[in-house]
Amino acid sequence: MNKLENFIYGILDKKSKKTLVVVLTAVAFFASLLMFPTHMVLAKMLPGKSDNTFSIYVDTPIGSSIEQTKLMSTCVVSVLKKEKEVMNIELFLAQGIPLDYAGLVKGASMKRTENVSEISVNLTDKHYRAESSFLMVQRLRPIIKDTCLPLLQGANIKFIEQPSGPPTLASIVVEVHGENLEKIRTISTNVAKILTQTEGLVDIDIMADEIFSKYELIPDKEKIARSGLSVEQVNNILYLAFEGMVIAHKNSKNSPDQIDMFLILEKDSKSLYSETESALQSKLSSLNLMNVQGMMVPLSEVVTIRKVDSNPMIMHKNLSRMVNVIAETDMVSQLYPLLEARDVMLEEFSKEYIVTKEGFSTYMFDLHLEDKNTNEKFLLRWDGEMKVSLDTFRDLGGAFISALILIFLLLVIYYKSYAISGIVLLGSFLSLIGVIVGHWVANWFTSETFFLTATSLIGFIALIGISSRNSLLLIDFAKSLMEYHGMKKRRAIAVAAATRAKPIALTAVAIILGSALLASDPVFGGLGVALISGTIAAVFVSLLFVPVLMDNSKAMDFDIANHPSEDNISITK
Repeated sequence: MNKLENFIYGILDKKSKKTLVVVLTAVAFFASLLMFPTHMVLAKMLPGKSDNTFSIYVDTPIGSSIEQTKLMSTCVVSVLKKEKEVMNIELFLAQGIPLDYAGLVKGASMKRTENVSEISVNLTDKHYRAESSFLMVQRLRPIIKDTCLPLLQGANIKFIEQPSGPPTLASIVVEVHGENLEKIRTISTNVAKILTQTEGLVDIDIMADEIFSKYELIPDKEKIARSGLSVEQVNNILYLAFEGMVIAHKNSKNSPDQIDMFLILEKDSKSLYSETESALQSKLSSLNLMNVQGMMVPLSEVVTIRKVDSNPMIMHKNLSRMVNVIAETDMVSQLYPLLEARDVMLEEFSKEYIVTKEGFSTYMFDLHLEDKNTNEKFLLRWDGEMKVSLDTFRDLGGAFISALILIFLLLVIYYKSYAISGIVLLGSFLSLIGVIVGHWVANWFTSETFFLTATSLIGFIALIGISSRNSLLLIDFAKSLMEYHGMKKRRAIAVAAATRAKPIALTAVAIILGSALLASDPVFGGLGVALISGTIAAVFVSLLFVPVLMDNSKAMDFDIANHPSEDNISITK
């Protein structure tokens, strides 16, 4: 302890050394903050979660047949079958899988059309599997897309993992609000193109129905009446020919309800040889109905074919029409692709619109667009996991500031000195150096990116009390030596630091050992690393930087005129 005491006293006794400690601490602090803009440390709400299952959404263009959807889905399944870690696969055609955690907000339960399917993939237990599920998804995504997407132009394949935190529609969601539906769709398409070109974003999709041409079969009531047929006859044969219908019911002792008996034409009879109006007309001509006179009447004589555009679904949020554009992040933080894509959007949309940024608020990344010609107004609102991340970091940041203010006020009441309270507070805040550097070091030892997460901030907030305790030990002991032993300030600070170094170090070791188990956890690893690295930084700050601040503070001065000089007093350590 004498060596440590002399070392600290040597720093306090020379102004150049004290200045060097302050400068090095300031450099370390600002250098750690620079790790965020230089991407040495990346921030994210929560890291990827390794699970035993994930889903794949297959979306073919609106109006596609179930055969086309099945072709795409079968291609995906064939690739998955080659994976040894895949235990079983279940394909749900024209519907979503039974509602799960991820599907709560992704609309899986509303899938009821022929152009969609969902594939549930079950893996071997994560505890006996070397590759995490999110790493497997990252590896399989380009393989499956390169293999299957060329089969059908306009199709989309999305990989859905079980979220490690609050379920959201997607990692990044851009809500396009406005009243002009046509322009909303145009803006959404441009947004999707920009997101597609942004590095780190995958599975981009526009959640809006495509407008396509279709044929309506309209029974002509006047012709039906003159032909001796009924409208019900015509409707029934149309349903039988193209859709199928329930024609009877069956009772069973094993079922409390009647079982429907469904009649439909076989596949060859139901399908058309092409997608033209003439093929449809030929199909109708082959279908005949017997009228009341016993004569056969071709269906084409009493049904009118009309080509029309489809009616897309219109989505609203807070009474405002909108279209969602979604994207997932490929093992990167949501913030950096967001900022990159937003800058491109500012440049691109400025050509046709007057673009206004949102002020500093919850929606500070939003963009307001005003058409230069028609003065129509539109809004680009950012949502999804990115929004949850920003809200979480904002709330945790507010909790951190509140904790600092509360500690400061309590210390002011105790010491009746703003300077001493400020020393304690500054020493606690500088443990942030260790938190950030610790995540940078941890990234060297992990196969995937080790993010600074919400749990990391929780660990940093917890460190405030630990770091404050270290500074309080030094200040109280130094004041006690000056007051009761008449020791000079610098010697008292050096003795206090040397004497209290052992309990400070033992406390740090206990925290480090207790947090070691958390460091390997996929979700709470950030908490463990923050506690370990922040505690190490807090020890150095408490024993080197805080003594310098104490020496420079007049609040630590004590009148020792009536006390004997005890520079070399013996203190039991």
